[in-house]
Amino acid sequence: MPWLNHRRSVIVCVLALLLALVATSRPVSAADGRSYTNPVKSAKGADPWLEYHDGNYYLITTTFTGVLGIRKSPTLAGLATAPTVQVWSDTTSTRNTNIWAPELHQFNGHWYLYYSAGQAGVACCDSQRTHVLESAGTDPLGPYTYKGSLTGSNLTPGGWLIDASVLQANGKLFLVGSGSVNGSRQSLVIAPMSNPYTLASNTFTVISSPTLSWETSGAAVNEGPEPLYHDGRTFLTFSASYCQTPDYKLGLLELTGSDPLSPASWTKKQTPVFQRSDANGVYGPGHNGFFSSPDGTENWIVYHANSASDGGCGNGRTTRAQKFTWNADGTPNFGTPVSLGTSLPGPSGETAATPTEYTLVNRNSGKCLDLDGGSGANGTNIFQWTCNGGTNQKWRVEDQGDDTSRLVNAATGKVMDTADCSAADGADLRQWTWLNNKCQRFRLVFTATGDYVRIVNENSGKVADVANCQNTNGTDVRQWTWLNNACQQWRPVPAS
Repeated sequence: MPWLNHRRSVIVCVLALLLALVATSRPVSAADGRSYTNPVKSAKGADPWLEYHDGNYYLITTTFTGVLGIRKSPTLAGLATAPTVQVWSDTTSTRNTNIWAPELHQFNGHWYLYYSAGQAGVACCDSQRTHVLESAGTDPLGPYTYKGSLTGSNLTPGGWLIDASVLQANGKLFLVGSGSVNGSRQSLVIAPMSNPYTLASNTFTVISSPTLSWETSGAAVNEGPEPLYHDGRTFLTFSASYCQTPDYKLGLLELTGSDPLSPASWTKKQTPVFQRSDANGVYGPGHNGFFSSPDGTENWIVYHANSASDGGCGNGRTTRAQKFTWNADGTPNFGTPVSLGTSLPGPSGETAATPTEYTLVNRNSGKCLDLDGGSGANGTNIFQWTCNGGTNQKWRVEDQGDDTSRLVNAATGKVMDTADCSAADGADLRQWTWLNNKCQRFRLVFTATGDYVRIVNENSGKVADVANCQNTNGTDVRQWTWLNNACQQWRPVPAS
């Protein structure tokens, strides 16, 4: 019957249209990101925090000094060789040493940098307190201003609080951290916040204490609480036991009640969720953070660990990252920490090339820091020249583990050096064989938006300066007192 055939044709067309709509609306996962290997930071890699924001990863870790530095890269793999840019230093004696566990959180168009720090000249670590900085705008590199200290009247000794993070629940902010309330064991504590840098109450409540056997290896410790949100559920991972032992590990709390300030609202998983793997040579994995892949389809954990069972709590800990999944019951499955050197697919959605070398572009002239002729001779001059992609304009910024870096020319393998270790204005910047001295070490210090930094010599405290602010090719680059002008500002640009 013609009408029946027509009806069948209409049904087929409708079904085809519906299938097409489903196919086009279904989310498509991007390909694996750029391959990477752990560690993603090998110097000063403890207590890592990692954010993916506006096309780049930002990584910050413990320094044990009075400065904070951030690495920035378009790929996870690139963090291993990215310059460490100093975004904060503090000379205030009550808070300018032992900076631990920094974290970045964005609220209301600003970044807030939370960290614990101690008092100069006081033995570690009873003077540790929590502090917060605020960015001027939306750039995670800052600039930052100090907003204040966050502490409680019932924390002992004297307001001791470390490893602070910000929990969001019921449309409100809560500060979670590690401390002792009225002499309790080192526990997870919580207090309400009225804004990102102010506590609504200076009284803290304990929500988890170390009571289980796996929380008390070496010492009874709960620390490093980190919020994790998934499918309407709120979790807190935390680090348990003493970091000096290989049995430092992660536990898990879930907010199962309505009031985050009530201990009864939190349920602790009775077994650890991430721990050592002797087979993979990973010891003491802990103090983690979380981030999502660039396309938003994958969940990742960043953490520190040691490569030896006696690695302890110091700078030997390295930053590592890996993808994780979810169990059928909706809880996170972090798996087993992977061994160092294992090649892994990076986070999905990465499209940029992984940078390993950088050009340094002057803000005033737009020209590149250049090694004259790419000569391998000691004493070869460093000047500015039109950027042309030559290897003599490419530099590796290699972390020296003391908040400084050496600038290694890609063409020669030699380093930028201050002539004769002079501290005078006008002293030449040149190339020289690596001698491992302060005259060859530099700090990249964030100066202004647009990723511009000043390149500060560790010996003299003076900066790389384009002579007389000239724009011409071949103008000498020398050291000079910081004048806060564009001729002394440089932008690290990925070159490979």
